[in-house]
Amino acid sequence: MSTTVVSPAPPKKTNRIGLEVVTYRGGKTTLCAGCGHNAISERIVEAFWEMGITPSQVIKLSGIGCSSKAPAYFLGTSHGFNAVHGRMPSVATGAMLANQHLMAIGVSGDGDTASIGIGQFVHLMRRNLPIVYIIEDNGVYGLTKGQFSATADFGSKLKSGVVNELPAIDTCALAIQLGATFVARSFSGDKRQLSAILKAAIAHRGTAMLDVISPCVTFNDHAGSTKSYSYMKDHEEPLHQIDFVPFFENIEVDYDPGETQNVRMHDGSQLLLRKIDSDYNATDKLSALKAIETHKNKGEVLTGVLYVNTNDKDFIKLLNMTEDTLATLPSDLTRPGPEALETIMEEFR
Repeated sequence: MSTTVVSPAPPKKTNRIGLEVVTYRGGKTTLCAGCGHNAISERIVEAFWEMGITPSQVIKLSGIGCSSKAPAYFLGTSHGFNAVHGRMPSVATGAMLANQHLMAIGVSGDGDTASIGIGQFVHLMRRNLPIVYIIEDNGVYGLTKGQFSATADFGSKLKSGVVNELPAIDTCALAIQLGATFVARSFSGDKRQLSAILKAAIAHRGTAMLDVISPCVTFNDHAGSTKSYSYMKDHEEPLHQIDFVPFFENIEVDYDPGETQNVRMHDGSQLLLRKIDSDYNATDKLSALKAIETHKNKGEVLTGVLYVNTNDKDFIKLLNMTEDTLATLPSDLTRPGPEALETIMEEFR
């Protein structure tokens, strides 16, 4: 009598907190096949899983647009909020003030950020709120038939042949000028670079603004577009090779100090920027702005960590807030009684 030996199933791969990657996924995407936004969602899933972030400690926020559908496709067990068009920053600010122990990730688009939401974007950047703010930038309004957005480059063309005659808003330059403390630009098709940048942004305490060129395969992936796959592959100019060492990994860095800029993040992680062909200093604000403008004039899209500052206080620290979570404080601590109101009124009499 023969017997069949059944081999045990291989153990499922888990991260450092014992969770499988499926825990970090969301629903099935309804975006166009090949959309760059889907690639960004995949990198977000990988980054949060590899960093071992507990999904229930994350709040994901968005406004309106193709990009703002993306949070449905990652971190399905996290808190989520779709705000009014262009108003995600104020909702994010309120959420983080109510519970500073959450980790916020906001996903926006070039229209949601640089057009209707530009006012809120400006104030979010200057406040240095702890948030990873991702702009999925395709240069067009994908939900309203592909008109130029405010980030469309001067001289770029629509599929219809219309040429853009207005200068573009550079969200990275704007974020650096206003006070964001981590600013980067990447390409949705550059898996390695985008993954490293996302991990560093997660480790950063302050506003981490990522402008990710994400080609729209329906309206803006043709000859004449400056945000197409082919254009980015031909004109991308990476500043450095990026590596990221999380604080929980005991990895010795073997780069030569003269060739690598090592930035220590708030949680002890290390952001390693290995120079390619320049002496670029990512901690120098003026160097960052000059580099962006110089490469723009050459028709190149500069990618990498453009600026990082780990010294400035974030918005929570600036407000001297209590370490207690405001959302869970009892009403006798958050609601002044009649005596307090009477004292205030007395000052106006």
